Amino acid sequence: MLRLYVLFSLICLKMFSQEELETKKWFALGMRSTASVFSHDGVGIGTGGQFRIQFNQRLNSDWFADYITININNKVKSEYAHIGWSVLFYPFQSMLYPKIFQPYILAGHCFDYNKKTSIKGATQYRERWGSAVQAGIGSHFNITKRLDISLMAQYMIHLTSEITFTEGNSDNIQFNQSSPNTLEGHLLITISVNYKVFGYGK
Repeated sequence: MLRLYVLFSLICLKMFSQEELETKKWFALGMRSTASVFSHDGVGIGTGGQFRIQFNQRLNSDWFADYITININNKVKSEYAHIGWSVLFYPFQSMLYPKIFQPYILAGHCFDYNKKTSIKGATQYRERWGSAVQAGIGSHFNITKRLDISLMAQYMIHLTSEITFTEGNSDNIQFNQSSPNTLEGHLLITISVNYKVFGYGK
């Protein structure tokens, strides 16, 4: 009886492994929450979404959108919007389930929007569009074959000018814009929940 149980278990394991090897690429959808830290604006929290298109066992991609708000000393509200993409490289042998821990290196580009609005005094605002590049590290934590929780940290460098402000008389805020290419940026820490919707390719 024990031999039959062991034989059955080995057959099931073989079938499971073969099924996983047949699908090497996945399309996934996810939701994410992002904290912005080490920024001249301060600390902010945001939400967003993403989808992944996998190229092969070593390369994946994130296509994401984020919206982050930051309260700067109860004087100015700073809003950031990011729409972009990152390439994920898995340095270790396999990214297929049932590996629980899947570390990766990432790098990418995004379009970057920032709007600053005064909270005190007369309501004023300044906005700008630009672009940014980002790089960092992360890992998937595979809960099941299709569901994962991912955690990553990346530094985003803005390639355009930054909005600054000074406080004038009667708490009025005066906005300025720094010169381009100041390499200002922020560290983004993101946690996301992702579901592999379907697999494709061999």
